[in-house]
Amino acid sequence: MIALTLAEIATAVDGELIAGAQATDVADQADLVVDGSVETDSRLVRPGSVFFALPGEVTDGRRFVPAATEAGAALVITPERVETTAPQIVVADGYAALAALAHEVVTRVRMSSADRVDADGRPAPLRVVGITGSNGKTSTKNMLRTILEQHGETVAPQGSFNNHVGAPISMLRITHDTRFLVVEMGASGKGHIAKLVSIAEPDVGVVLKVGLAHAGEFGGIEATQKAKSEMVTDLPPTATALLNVDDDRVASMRALTAARVVGFGTSDGADYRISGIATDRSGTRFTLTAPDGPGGAEQVDVRLTILGEHHAMNASAALTVAHLWGVPLATGAEALASMTRAERWRMELLQGGPEGVTVINDAYNASPDSTAAALRTLAQIVRPGERTVAVLGEMAELGEFSTEEHDRIGRLVVRLGIGQLVVVGRGALPIHQAATLEGSWDGESVYIEDVDDAVRSLQDMLRPGDVVLVKSSKSAELRFLGDRLGGVTE
Repeated sequence: MIALTLAEIATAVDGELIAGAQATDVADQADLVVDGSVETDSRLVRPGSVFFALPGEVTDGRRFVPAATEAGAALVITPERVETTAPQIVVADGYAALAALAHEVVTRVRMSSADRVDADGRPAPLRVVGITGSNGKTSTKNMLRTILEQHGETVAPQGSFNNHVGAPISMLRITHDTRFLVVEMGASGKGHIAKLVSIAEPDVGVVLKVGLAHAGEFGGIEATQKAKSEMVTDLPPTATALLNVDDDRVASMRALTAARVVGFGTSDGADYRISGIATDRSGTRFTLTAPDGPGGAEQVDVRLTILGEHHAMNASAALTVAHLWGVPLATGAEALASMTRAERWRMELLQGGPEGVTVINDAYNASPDSTAAALRTLAQIVRPGERTVAVLGEMAELGEFSTEEHDRIGRLVVRLGIGQLVVVGRGALPIHQAATLEGSWDGESVYIEDVDDAVRSLQDMLRPGDVVLVKSSKSAELRFLGDRLGGVTE
């Protein structure tokens, strides 16, 4: 975090500063400067850190104040006064205080960088992008970070730090030297994305897709669409809304924003046009064409070593944001070519297991859209003489749509001609039931309830030349099954 005094932090979070044991009164510590990391997990606290003692679903952060203090926390922010030797700021709402501090830091860095120029004398203020969508947020975030970090200090979350805690924590990592801040914005209900937008105030707001991921929490596809639209509804005219025009629900958000709208996709109406998508075992290829500029239309052939035609959309979104900020498409494409995976457990190609067996581990997140895309990729990359094997677990958080959507996936397995289907876990059972009832099919489906049993069965079942897709939501824990099949021991 940038350097702030305890008094400045207390003002930003609207809290009461209480002196620590080493001071006789608050005035002795009001001007104490803190510039360490901001943490909500006491295990991550280092000397100089700010520790937010937040209440949680499982435990209460106040229980860990002694551990945080012992680890060197310079300040504790808490919704209730606690016993600690460190200074503390007592606030009405810990989550609101975290958001307020993040907003204060982003605002200060914007102001300090407003007149900054790069080595060539061009304006180089802090640029902020927010990314949301039912699928692809983390992959797009990682791709954009890979491009931008070659052009200046770039801050982006690790993993999927995209909720009301993770996103502000990521924002608080910026410094006065940060050129680019990439914020992944997830949501499980109305108003969540709007709150994150109000904190970060993005220069570019990206909406990738509206699908059934988390539909059970939102209450249906229409509610999901409304929640995702919060990314663009409050953007000012000076900002840009970057929309996937191939998704009608996303394209319709054009009418909801005062911001400049830029579209990307394969459709004729896309400003940044994707064409020639192809995928095989070596990765994904496509062409991206930018709008006409002073030198004519800019076009680049993109070569990803990442599997899946759906990554053409994610990569194009990343390339477009960078291009809007002055990075040539060819430069961005060269950076993306260096990526070996989009993220851990996302279409990750593993070949360290049984001899002659290829494993694609994509079992961190799963929705109907992402599962269908992964299955299509499996069918596309198989070579003559090889057998396709789909190991599928539950797609979580679908609510009342769960049975129908799992059934749909089972039928897709049959239509794609997948050679062997292995369904793991009771939540995914409708996939197996649908596949076995779908009629003529040269493949076979088996249902296994336990993950360990599934590993043992697959080790006996697999043979040289098999290409195995492992796909499920994180809660089904098939990502570890995928690692074991692929020979990963980390």
